[in-house]
Formats: sequence, C-alpha cells, structure tokens
Amino acid sequence: MDGPTRPRRVDAAARNGDRRDRAVTPIVSKTLEIGLVLLFVGGLSTALFGGAVPDYRDAAADRVGDRALAGAATEIENAVPPRAASVRVERRVDLPATIRGSSYRVVAGDGRVRLDHPNPSVGGSLRLALPGRVASVSGTWRSGAETVITVAGGDGRLSVELVSR
Repeated sequence: MDGPTRPRRVDAAARNGDRRDRAVTPIVSKTLEIGLVLLFVGGLSTALFGGAVPDYRDAAADRVGDRALAGAATEIENAVPPRAASVRVERRVDLPATIRGSSYRVVAGDGRVRLDHPNPSVGGSLRLALPGRVASVSGTWRSGAETVITVAGGDGRLSVELVSR
C-alpha cells in the first residue's frame, strides 16, 4: 500500500471555467429552440404559399368569375323587353370591381358573353338565350366602371349593346 489517499486538488481556474460553461448552457438551448421554431414556421409558410394558397385563390377567383359571368348573362337576357313596335331600354348592371385583385372585361358578341381576365385560371364564356328578334349583341364592360345594357330597335329587330361609362 502506498499510503493514505489524498484528495485531488482542483485548480481554481478550472472551477471558474466550469461555472461559466454552465451559465452558457441555457442560452445555447434557447437559441437552438428558437432556430428550430423558425425553421418550422419558414418551411410551413413556404409550403403553403408555394402551393396550397395560390391554388385556393385561383379556384376561388374562378368561382367568382363564373358567378359574375352568369349574372351578366342573366342581366342581358332579362333586359330584352316583350314585343313592341319601338324599344329603347337602358339598364344598369353591378359587377365586382375586381376578381383576384385584377380588373377584367366582359365582352359580348356572336350571341355569347365572355369574361377576359389577366389570370389564365379565371375566365369563361356563356351562350346567351335571347329571342330571335335580337339581331346583334355587342360591346364591352370594364370592371370598376358604370356598366349599362342598352336595348334599342324597332320593326321587330333589336340590338343589345354593353356600355361602360
């Protein structure tokens, strides 16, 4: 046996270093937690705004465009009065000011009405159900403007025009 065991001497500088390391541990831990949360939120935002949200906005805008187009077609069809010798009708129509944040046009021609929008996922065309005495349908409405249907004619022939003021 070599003799009594002596307690180990610990250097005072090493003890101070240990305390400093222990004080840094909560800061590093919280920094890592914040980093992980930011990565999660960033990844989730990228996934949503890169795919799901724009697709939803396009689908919703397409439905609003379909409703606006159907409403415009209905207003045009209802503006044609019953048979008369001479006719002059003006009817105001309300349309949404924008669809998906952009202005658009409603164009009439060849017995149809068409929605023109800068976004390719929004638009469409409908055939108008008009009586045979309607000779022509023409004109364009711009969104955001006052939109009016003008029906005029006589001798059994009518013309329908879409006017923006």
